[in-house]
Amino acid sequence: MKKILIVDDDRNLRAVLLTALEKKGYQVSEASSGNAAIQSFTENAPDLVISDVSMPEMDGFEFCRRLRAEPSGQLIPFIFLSARDDIEDRVQGHSIGADDYLTKPFEIKELLAKIEGLIEKSRRINSEIIHLLESMSREKLQAEPKNNIDNGLDRRPDPLPLTPAEARVFWEVIQGFTNKHISERLFISPRTVQTHLSNIMNKLNLENRTQLVRFAFEKGYEKVEF
Repeated sequence: MKKILIVDDDRNLRAVLLTALEKKGYQVSEASSGNAAIQSFTENAPDLVISDVSMPEMDGFEFCRRLRAEPSGQLIPFIFLSARDDIEDRVQGHSIGADDYLTKPFEIKELLAKIEGLIEKSRRINSEIIHLLESMSREKLQAEPKNNIDNGLDRRPDPLPLTPAEARVFWEVIQGFTNKHISERLFISPRTVQTHLSNIMNKLNLENRTQLVRFAFEKGYEKVEF
């Protein structure tokens, strides 16, 4: 069941969206501000975010900006749903990382169609990452010198500058697992997974998961078991 996070300080609108989305089979969580949304995302990352722009404490633009700055938030589909319909607002929304921008009032059918389209797009991206993993693994095996295979030589890459806990998360990420799946497989919270992943990115001087996957396969770490 796909999970959607609704971020809006309008309780009535959240109730309307919750009813409509649950009827479509989505699991829904709510937040009334950007700060609350950050906490909710950290504790249990959703598959898609719907956010208002004008909210107390932290507005939607800043929330989206902070979300996109985190490795685990870079690929999450994000829709702004706002009464601010100036072209400048829409341009700003897209420029900081939103996938779509709908203005209020809106049609539920249109919102649902956009949600379904973005979730399908996200599924294709995840499938492509897995395909990339498999393709790079095959290419690396084919490129290995034959005498290394025949002689059973094991050229292990240099040790990573990671703690044991970070190394386990590293291994899960390069296998294509999401933060949510990693937390379930390693029996740790999504917040802990995100902390480890941020540390890994900083230590390896990488910016996102795709770079991490490519780094692992180019350096030969896909064969190392932690």
